[in-house]
Amino acid sequence: MVSQSTQSANPPTTSESRSPRFGYAALNRTLREDDVRTNRGMQQATFEERGLSYAGELAEQNIRGVRRIIEWNLDHDIRFYRITSDLIPWYSQYELDELPNSETVLDLLTEIGDLAAANDVRLTFHPSHFVKLASPTESVVDNAVRDLECHGTLMDALGLSRSPYNSINVHIGAHYDDKEATAERFCAAVDRLSPAVRSRLTVENDDTESLWSVPELVASVHDEIGVPVVYDDLHHQFTDRGYTRAEALTMAVETWDDTRPIIHYSEPRRLHEADPAVSPQNHSDYVVGPISTYGHAVDVMIEAKMKEQAVLQYRARHAD
Repeated sequence: MVSQSTQSANPPTTSESRSPRFGYAALNRTLREDDVRTNRGMQQATFEERGLSYAGELAEQNIRGVRRIIEWNLDHDIRFYRITSDLIPWYSQYELDELPNSETVLDLLTEIGDLAAANDVRLTFHPSHFVKLASPTESVVDNAVRDLECHGTLMDALGLSRSPYNSINVHIGAHYDDKEATAERFCAAVDRLSPAVRSRLTVENDDTESLWSVPELVASVHDEIGVPVVYDDLHHQFTDRGYTRAEALTMAVETWDDTRPIIHYSEPRRLHEADPAVSPQNHSDYVVGPISTYGHAVDVMIEAKMKEQAVLQYRARHAD
């Protein structure tokens, strides 16, 4: 049953239900058949020609799409959802209140936040890999900060908690031939972020052997500035540093203090298809599991190509 609310709920702590929510990101394939989308955008030339009026139209359609998806999710008892970072076209070029239809846009965001709060729905963001807080190039860092501030503004407009419960999740994503200096730049850039972003920021392990593992993120980021670490199970297979899955997951979970941790789970397409040409990092359509949380109370973002259908199939396969 879907409830309505006008107040944000306090985020659950790790001491509450040990049963994970299983969630998915952005696209709902079932509703896509009815043209429900959340990432309508436009080329730069179109933005320059049609401006804020058209950007506002697309943003409103996208936000209405998010509401439809959350309502569908509730009908199917899915209470964990990652909103696309492409929700507002060319958002880094203006403020929300500059849109001609800003009142409608903000009202819709409030409605979605109220709907989520009333029905115990966890909402998160995962900005693109182009958000590089640790870059040695100042303009790249400036753009990353601006992008993240847009996400923080959206989270506030949704009325979501300023905590990693409503995570804005990023990767360091590079090492620039000096991991220690890279980590220092990352931490310095985090210090530039407003409370709307800083309070929600999380950092995830990478999927390339030379990049960032869970233990490295714990030591170089969490232990320095307190940012929680998101454990990605598939990525850990490329950056395990000699730690088992249980050890790495536990290490990440311990960085979340009283907030219920998030982990990511996916399976390589190669596991399901005998095609050596497929990258080992490529996600499969569905996941078989079982998904092991090693006794920890966490929420699980299933990253699979079939999105909500993968969540439903996994739950049915493992129903008690």
